[in-house]
Amino acid sequence: MAERSAPAEGLVVASYGRHCVVETPDGQRRICHPRGKKSQCVVGDRVLWQAPPPGQGDEGTIEKVQPRRNLFYRQDEIRTKSFAANLDQVLILIAAEPVFSESQLARALIAAEAERITPLIALNKSDLVEPFARAWERLLPYRHMAGSEGPDSRHYGVLPLSLAQSGEVDRAALMRHLRGKTTLVLGPSGSGKSTLINLLVPSAAAQTGEISQALNSGKHTTTSTTWYWVEDGEAGARHTALIDSPGFQEFGLRHLAPTDLARCMPDIGAHASECKFYNCTHLHEPGCAVRPLVESGDGAGSISANRYKIYSELFAELSEAPRY
Repeated sequence: MAERSAPAEGLVVASYGRHCVVETPDGQRRICHPRGKKSQCVVGDRVLWQAPPPGQGDEGTIEKVQPRRNLFYRQDEIRTKSFAANLDQVLILIAAEPVFSESQLARALIAAEAERITPLIALNKSDLVEPFARAWERLLPYRHMAGSEGPDSRHYGVLPLSLAQSGEVDRAALMRHLRGKTTLVLGPSGSGKSTLINLLVPSAAAQTGEISQALNSGKHTTTSTTWYWVEDGEAGARHTALIDSPGFQEFGLRHLAPTDLARCMPDIGAHASECKFYNCTHLHEPGCAVRPLVESGDGAGSISANRYKIYSELFAELSEAPRY
């Protein structure tokens, strides 16, 4: 009977249903499948995997998923969708056109905050002058939050882009935020996510094709999640990574309790400790420090009516939902 080799360390760089692609420390990639009926691996996982005995195929086996620093995911009424693990930040790409959903933006930001992953908002299509001006104004509350200070503040960087036109200018701007980090790129259809990936990783299409061919999937990675190394002279190869994710229409937060919302929304959470009651919901209680700040001004300390409305609606939604 042929002996199996000892498990080796690897990084999950692509996920396709029951199969995943594991990269070894020297850059080799191997198709693997997990033991058991259900895959527990996501892109970004550090794993121990095992090669098959000689003569028993090419696919390896995932033996163990190492402990994660974090896991970015969403939860709706039916299922959990995990995007990626062990992230340094999430880049949420939206565009001046089509008009972005502030509710979906807020939900993605809350999911990042819940896992203590730094969010970065990028607004694309600055070449569309009037639509961009309107969208930029809508982002004013988030731009104000970017200026918050404190040892435990969660800054929202907001970056203007024109991916279809400026090329190297936007690449340089993006790299200042991405260098040396692992970043999940998230965005709705039409925001320019593929353009961004191709700008930063010119070989992305070729890598996608190679993986799809190896898996006989015949699918582009818009239906999956894929890790790309970004070539960067300053940080060197294999120090900066982008994770491309499939688009989404809804972003459920059923894994959170309504009482989690305030701490996951920095503009509201910054004042929650000043309320008269420690368990204030910021909806109706006397002595609430949050409600008086809703539209109290244009400064960084105010809370926009739209943000407060999103908070109120989410609180009601999560109060009615079963816990997962």
